[in-house]
Amino acid sequence: MGLPNQFLLSDLLRHRVRCDQGIDHGTGVLAWMHPPVHRLLGWATKPSVLRLSRNVWRLDQLRGIGDHEVFVKGESSFSEQAVIDRLPTLLDADVLDENGIKLASIVDLLFAPKTGKIFYYLLARTDPRIPGTSRWRLSIDRIYDQQPGMVSTSLKSIDDLPLIRSSVREDFLRKSRDLKDQLQGFTDQASSKLEGWLEEPPWDESINPYSKNEYETQDREYDDWLDSDNESNDSNISNKSFNTDNDPWI
Repeated sequence: MGLPNQFLLSDLLRHRVRCDQGIDHGTGVLAWMHPPVHRLLGWATKPSVLRLSRNVWRLDQLRGIGDHEVFVKGESSFSEQAVIDRLPTLLDADVLDENGIKLASIVDLLFAPKTGKIFYYLLARTDPRIPGTSRWRLSIDRIYDQQPGMVSTSLKSIDDLPLIRSSVREDFLRKSRDLKDQLQGFTDQASSKLEGWLEEPPWDESINPYSKNEYETQDREYDDWLDSDNESNDSNISNKSFNTDNDPWI
């Protein structure tokens, strides 16, 4: 049983600590770190509900991680809760945007168990103890200043960070934004096509088989046909009159 390359702090605190003497020292309650270099140094456990003291472990004492237990080597240090609360940490610190407005709080982090190097922090805008809350990933290079209980960034909004885990509410809001963008895209396309259709003439006069010249030609041919028909009728009438005069029976 070895150590993984990456591990969540929340998973470490949920595991029970068992030393090399086989004694159960309880689950973790707090982690302590060195914020200037973003490195996890250790964590504290609560061995008993009745005891006020806490067991403090260094990260280099960690030897293995199981499904429900972590195994450490050596003895822990004992400290009171009041002293534990003063240990340096960025957990529960407020994350501020470029205008100094709170965006979220740091509720978790991903670290290397062998070295304690922190890869990134996880943020939440609501109580992290509520199941199904969203998590955003805050990389180290996004932080330009940190103080006890406060982390300053150059972010404009929480949407600038990648969403690691979304809640039902965040899923609904994200899908609503996507649907709104799609509808806006369809509306813009339809408006562009309609404007193009209105600007174009409804027909092309160069290929219209029923142009003005064609109509004039057809009218001229029809008038010629009427004139020729009238001349033919007049000729027939004249011939009939001539034949009537020469008819001996009349």
